[in-house]
Amino acid sequence: MIAFIHGKLIECQLTLAILEVNGIGYEVHVPLTTVERLPSLGETVKLFTHATYREDSQTLYGFIDRESRDFFRMIVDKVSGIGPKIALNLLGSLSLPTLKVSIANGDVGMLSKAQGLGKKTAERIVVELKDKVLPEELTVQNTAVPAGPDSKESPITTQNFTNYQDAVSALLTLGYKATDADQAIRRASKSMDKNASTEELIRIALSK
Repeated sequence: MIAFIHGKLIECQLTLAILEVNGIGYEVHVPLTTVERLPSLGETVKLFTHATYREDSQTLYGFIDRESRDFFRMIVDKVSGIGPKIALNLLGSLSLPTLKVSIANGDVGMLSKAQGLGKKTAERIVVELKDKVLPEELTVQNTAVPAGPDSKESPITTQNFTNYQDAVSALLTLGYKATDADQAIRRASKSMDKNASTEELIRIALSK
């Protein structure tokens, strides 16, 4: 099993990156949340990988941090009816901290915003993963959701997540795609106090 790949970024399309390692180009399928954190073309990058092997194909999936890769594996392994493509769309639509808190809180509405993910599938994800994504003590008030040792994401807490979630929902109402709305609010939250109000998050997100 290939644990990670480290090489020069040669090309990056919407959800496909090509890395050159020792003169060989590897196609790696990546979520949008990884694409937005890739370096410039020609620079080196390390992606944590998951490989699938079938009779007629071999596919490599890559993630900017180990925690995202492990979460991808958990979705594919634990949730019936969800394959790598939908799992990749889910991880590309919302940041990992947002996904974890949404699942822990049973927020089907937020999850169903992901491309290719209907309400029934979102409900199944909540049922299958609610007790697995977070230890029980992390679902209580004022507790941080860690972003992982390899991640650059800011932690989201259940205390401020309501404001964060409301801000994302507001951008969705304005016509933003789920990926763009979550990305815009994440960027805004990084430049503000962790207890920023919904209105402040929206204002900063729209000004960038």
